[in-house]
Amino acid sequence: MAAEEAGGLSRTPACLCVLCGLPAAGKSSLAGRVLRSAAQRGWRASVVPYDDLIPEQAFQTRGEEDGVKLQEHTEWKVHRQAVLQCIEQFLEKPGVLAELPSSCQINRAAWDQCILPLIQPGAEDRSQADRAPLLFLLDDNFYYPSMRYEVYQLARKYSLGFCQVYLQCDLESCISRNQSRSKPIPTEVILDMVKRLESPNPQKNSWETNSISLNTTDDFSECDMQRVVELISSALSNPLSPAEDNTEQQEADRLKCASSVVHQTDQACRRRISEAMRTARENQVAPEHMRSLAAQLNQSKATFLHNLRRQFLEEASFTEEEDIDVERVVERAVDVFDHEKKEILLRIINENK
Repeated sequence: MAAEEAGGLSRTPACLCVLCGLPAAGKSSLAGRVLRSAAQRGWRASVVPYDDLIPEQAFQTRGEEDGVKLQEHTEWKVHRQAVLQCIEQFLEKPGVLAELPSSCQINRAAWDQCILPLIQPGAEDRSQADRAPLLFLLDDNFYYPSMRYEVYQLARKYSLGFCQVYLQCDLESCISRNQSRSKPIPTEVILDMVKRLESPNPQKNSWETNSISLNTTDDFSECDMQRVVELISSALSNPLSPAEDNTEQQEADRLKCASSVVHQTDQACRRRISEAMRTARENQVAPEHMRSLAAQLNQSKATFLHNLRRQFLEEASFTEEEDIDVERVVERAVDVFDHEKKEILLRIINENK
């Protein structure tokens, strides 16, 4: 549905603001302060907390093979897409609590809490309240550009404002804050995300131009808040155009193809790791060395895939996914990982002797 078809929304300034960064970097704290500033300015604002909307089991590992934990990303991606689908439903019918389909993969009660402030602004003149600027604060890690680009695409579709706030916090502070929470996430999750995180890069991605970075190792300053509010105000005043843009389409194709390459390489590397574990058992490697082998192979794979994705995005030059022989790229990448795997396996077998 085009922006002009979305009921009264086309007459109402609206913005999708992405808050991204490591766990415990301060995104929720910032969101709370932005809500207070928004109320002072007469904006209707709501936080979209992905952690509350997506069921906890979607983030958990699904099994273990040869001591190697396997993560199912497909279901997790479906849940993320469902969050954006719910936002889109609200954009199409901004005045009501949407009847979500039974297949919707998010927490309905949490979603109702998100949009309740938007449909009950508390103003005496309801028609005037409905015309008040609308702000969604998307609170998640958003560590890959492709995750953020999906939000940008939604903003373009409905001619909304779009902006990003990257919360840059040192690892030690994030870990310390996380441990003080009532429900801390495992520290290894944060360590893994550090390797995956790709902060907004306007120089490489033109669609990330409207982004700022805040150092959140210490408390937010008044200057920080002023920058955030000015960023959102600018986005509200300068909504995106739904017109096609070839450069942006190329970037979308690049992200899509990179994800395909990394996913297929990941699957192939998992098989190589299973083969290495089998070989180690055949060589009667001791249990403690088996655990060390599994840990080293997993660490090597995670680093390898992260570097592969970064290199692919920086060096690949194409306009359509079909222009890249994905199978050939994956084959070459797996050959490189094979070499690393063999070195680790040989070292462990020698240590076992």
